[in-house]
Amino acid sequence: MAISALIVPCIKEGFPVYGSFRLYGALLLIVQLVAGCSEAETPGNENKAVAPAAAKGPEAGDKIVLAFGDSLYAGYGVQQNESFPFELERALEARGIPAYVHNAGVSGDTSSAGLQRLTFTLDGLPRKPDLVVVGLGGNDMLRGLDPAATRKNLDAILSTLKERDIDVMLTGMVAAPNMGQAYAESFNPIYPELAREYDAALYPFFLDGVITDRNLMLPDRIHPNPAGIDKIVEKVAPVVAKALED
Repeated sequence: MAISALIVPCIKEGFPVYGSFRLYGALLLIVQLVAGCSEAETPGNENKAVAPAAAKGPEAGDKIVLAFGDSLYAGYGVQQNESFPFELERALEARGIPAYVHNAGVSGDTSSAGLQRLTFTLDGLPRKPDLVVVGLGGNDMLRGLDPAATRKNLDAILSTLKERDIDVMLTGMVAAPNMGQAYAESFNPIYPELAREYDAALYPFFLDGVITDRNLMLPDRIHPNPAGIDKIVEKVAPVVAKALED
């Protein structure tokens, strides 16, 4: 299935283009500084948000969507019925697409940690998912990990999904400006380039239009609040719906 046309039309020469990119960058700098001492994003911390087992499984005829990411997917700081996967499921159903969105978000996960648990997660589903939405790499950036390693891990995740004949969508992240131009030039193109290589749908920046509005963010300025999640879902759901329909 060719879904390269689903790439959100704000990509230019391999980089996300935003009217307020400098503002995003400045806020991401703040986020990075906060994340350096944030318990929510520290591996092994007792408070880290792990998506609980789903209360229900898919019903006959449901599309299965695997939301595979970090705390932005897990629903850190909000109720599970306010999380991105839960709200995405509701949005798809409102569009007439019966769906079961499995929350496989784990707070603090890097792309490497995600890769390590991918096979286990896929094998734990009742059947092969119709779509996997991947949202990893943000913690890699916040911790200053080598973008080449992030790319390699995401490439391996997409390769595994391709081998299993599972369609995929990426939700991307952008580098904080204090990481330097060289880091940004290595990190920012990862998502659009991999999307093109694997013919995957792409939403370039998960927090687009949210991270710049404190009314849409939790006090930690790292995670969206329920209103922010609603705004994200409003933008992401049409891309997911198109991927499922094609």
